Amino acid sequence: KERYQLLLETKGNRPYLFEDDIYANSGGEYTDYDIPGEALSNERFANMIREAEKYLGYPYVWGGSNPSTSFDCSGFVCWVINNCGNGWSVGRTTADGLMAYCDIIPAEEAQPGDLIFFQGTYATAGASHVGIYVGGGMMIHCGNPISYASVETSYWQAHFYCYGRIR
Repeated sequence: KERYQLLLETKGNRPYLFEDDIYANSGGEYTDYDIPGEALSNERFANMIREAEKYLGYPYVWGGSNPSTSFDCSGFVCWVINNCGNGWSVGRTTADGLMAYCDIIPAEEAQPGDLIFFQGTYATAGASHVGIYVGGGMMIHCGNPISYASVETSYWQAHFYCYGRIR
């Protein structure tokens, strides 16, 4: 465990590798957002957000892909897509892998329920982070914890890659 602690200090936090560390369902503090009613009139989006909001406050867990393990960014979005009742099935893939299930759309055409992709948030080719756009310049995503966030901050603008509409 001492060597793992050194790894944590140099490479990042993955405390879930030890079973005595409890992380899922921790209910961490998160940013909430009131989605405009007109956005919720879209049944596909309403289904997505109803599923996504169940996990507000869950911590980021690298490789996590379900409520028992908590989630990483792509695990969260895959879970929502697969379990929201819209008939979609994307399995478990990466942020970049989710792009294969989307039609890329211009930013000015983005609608609530579209995916928003970012690049360069860590060292990987293509999309490295993904969230669900909810309109009004906001997304719900698995940061740490799962939360709403503005996509208009300088950080997210610097890393913006594209929007995708699930087919």
